[in-house]
Amino acid sequence: MSAINDPSVSVSRRTFHRAAMAATTVALAGSYSKANSAFSAIESNRFDAAKKRIKFCLNTSTIHGEVIPVVDQVGIAMKAGYNAIELWLRDITKYADQGGSLPDLRKRIADAGLTLESSIAFANWIVDDDSTRKKGLEQARKEMDIITSLGGMRIAAPPAGATNGPVLNLDQVAERYRALLEVGQAAGCTPQLEVWGFSKNLSRLPEVLYVAAAAQHPDACVLPDIYHLYKGGSEFHDLKLLSGERVHVLHMNDYPDIPRDKIGDADRVYPGDGIAPIGKALSSVLASGFQGVLSLELFNRTYWMQDPNEVAKTGLERMKQAVTLAL
Repeated sequence: MSAINDPSVSVSRRTFHRAAMAATTVALAGSYSKANSAFSAIESNRFDAAKKRIKFCLNTSTIHGEVIPVVDQVGIAMKAGYNAIELWLRDITKYADQGGSLPDLRKRIADAGLTLESSIAFANWIVDDDSTRKKGLEQARKEMDIITSLGGMRIAAPPAGATNGPVLNLDQVAERYRALLEVGQAAGCTPQLEVWGFSKNLSRLPEVLYVAAAAQHPDACVLPDIYHLYKGGSEFHDLKLLSGERVHVLHMNDYPDIPRDKIGDADRVYPGDGIAPIGKALSSVLASGFQGVLSLELFNRTYWMQDPNEVAKTGLERMKQAVTLAL
């Protein structure tokens, strides 16, 4: 009998092939397992790297800073576990007017382990009227001096004073932003060109990007805001056009399913509680090389009625969850 027709040989061959296939399957499974482990390690490393280059910041509007003393705002941010704080000039001025010491406030911020990464003010640097604009630049200089005395380094530059009225020429706006940048350079404080979705000027990201580029200044930068991008009708995929080096702060928030023309600041909610494409937005910004600050900026009246410590803590948790989902 030939070996070909020998049943024992055929069985042996079938057994051999089955064993070989099983061994191959085990080997492949092991390879896939190792690959998945390696992929998980890479993802974990990416998240760790992102966390190291990102600061989580509390914009004190979130806890209704207007009615909470600024020293208490610092304590709330520290207790919740933030890296940084974004104060309003309104609250700092109130503190100083009531006899508070700016050097003492600076020490309090530092002792809390926080940095003053940004601040909110509304100087009329953008307006058409020459006299008003000159006063606006002087106001900005004084505000920047206050911020730097507290160890801060940046201030928001929204289109305050030009939210209504005529639509301004963007090249003229760029010249005015450059003048503001020169004031900031002298003061050691960078004005961040902010998108305001409800405004007739600088309501959309393309306008802000154009003005920042046309200013032709090394310190030119933009301050995006999730809510304002939606409110003004910007496309979130345009965030891919940003350079991470020109975005120092991103205002974090979310919004419910309300039409653009109906939604308002008070409708902002915690990241993840609305319909904003936060994951895609963060992925785009992080991919651009962003190494800045995610600052939680909310104006929700319901949150203002709650314990500010809990609101601050919940907001930080939601921001961290958003970063995790974006990576």
